[in-house]
Amino acid sequence: MRALLEISKTYVPAILLLLGGFLLAYQFVDPAPTHIISISSGQPDGAYSQFAERYKEELAKNGVTLVIKPSKGSTENVTRLEQKAVDVAFVQGGVTGPNQSDLLSLGSLYFEPIWVFSRAPLHRLSALAGKRIAVGAEGSGTRPVALQLLAANGVQMKNSTLLNISGQAAVDALMQGAADAVFFVASPKVSYIQALIANKHIHLMNFERAKAYTHLYPYLASVTLPQGGMHLQRNIPAQRTTLLATTAALVIRHDMHPDLQVALLQAASAVHQGGGLFENPGQFPSQAYVQFPLSKEAIRFYKYGPPFLQKYLPFWTANMIDRLKVMLLPLLALLLPLLKVMPPVYRWRIRSKIYRWYDDLQRLDQALHAADSQDKVASLLAELDALQQEIRSVHVPLSYAEELYQLRMHCALVQQFKSSA
Repeated sequence: MRALLEISKTYVPAILLLLGGFLLAYQFVDPAPTHIISISSGQPDGAYSQFAERYKEELAKNGVTLVIKPSKGSTENVTRLEQKAVDVAFVQGGVTGPNQSDLLSLGSLYFEPIWVFSRAPLHRLSALAGKRIAVGAEGSGTRPVALQLLAANGVQMKNSTLLNISGQAAVDALMQGAADAVFFVASPKVSYIQALIANKHIHLMNFERAKAYTHLYPYLASVTLPQGGMHLQRNIPAQRTTLLATTAALVIRHDMHPDLQVALLQAASAVHQGGGLFENPGQFPSQAYVQFPLSKEAIRFYKYGPPFLQKYLPFWTANMIDRLKVMLLPLLALLLPLLKVMPPVYRWRIRSKIYRWYDDLQRLDQALHAADSQDKVASLLAELDALQQEIRSVHVPLSYAEELYQLRMHCALVQQFKSSA
């Protein structure tokens, strides 16, 4: 117990110094990410909402809660991001905002074909002049793309009727004859897209000039809907169809925590890497086809994959270790010198208990040799006896017992020599 007390007297100050260094360094540790983030998805019956639910499941595996906020579409999603109403959103290619410099992309996720359905066969968009066309609701991603493509073909509000409806409302208008054509920018998995393609009375436009469009509008790509691609047994569609497509992207605010960005990228990989009707396996998520600048974390993710620690440790454990790596600096700066200094300090403390008595012993030895009277000798021997009594109360670790007993032996030698003299 006494040895433990001696060790604690030596090493406790060193431990306190280390703790002080850690507390100082902790001021520079990045804050932990929040456990809750919000996403602006899309209309409840759209692909964005379906994918948001899958993201929610994947993020929950890492202890992150995703709050899904439905919206009218990509335009509203960008507005919400700029207003800091959400943390992340699905944004369709071709949709921008006035303050988009504060937004970053985590990559493109999948192709979003541009579907143009009409009641009569349609070969050119210019043929829609004078018709009733559903171009998407205000706030949707379909609307800006539809208006841009129609304007390029001379179809505008002044010579046609543009209906601000989308989703099931646009489908109903087409089926009931209230609209001659409808635009959708949506995944082929959306139920109303599948229903319209299967309807023999509705025609899907084949973009014969797709290459020209992709040259004029870099955010567009050309994709092919193969014959029978939607249903082999029923051979839907009955012919190979060329479509234009944008890409859906995952867009965040610039201040999102880096670890949450990685968590979203991992969720995106789990959801989209399997490919689809227009995507090859492993093609998405991708750093290609992006409209907003890629975040630094996204660039690193596409180049190297997930951070090393997150490959082998739970998300929050890896996050904590990664955040605390700044603590290694005081650890190395203080611990290594202390490891070298503390053992000699400890030895000095123990030996000082022994060696400090030699000063008194040497003084008494010299005084006894110089004593010129019996009274003086008796007084000095009494002082030596008191010194020996004090030394007997000294306790040192067993590894230093030899030096203590040597001190006691030297005291006895001085006493014996003078007594015999």
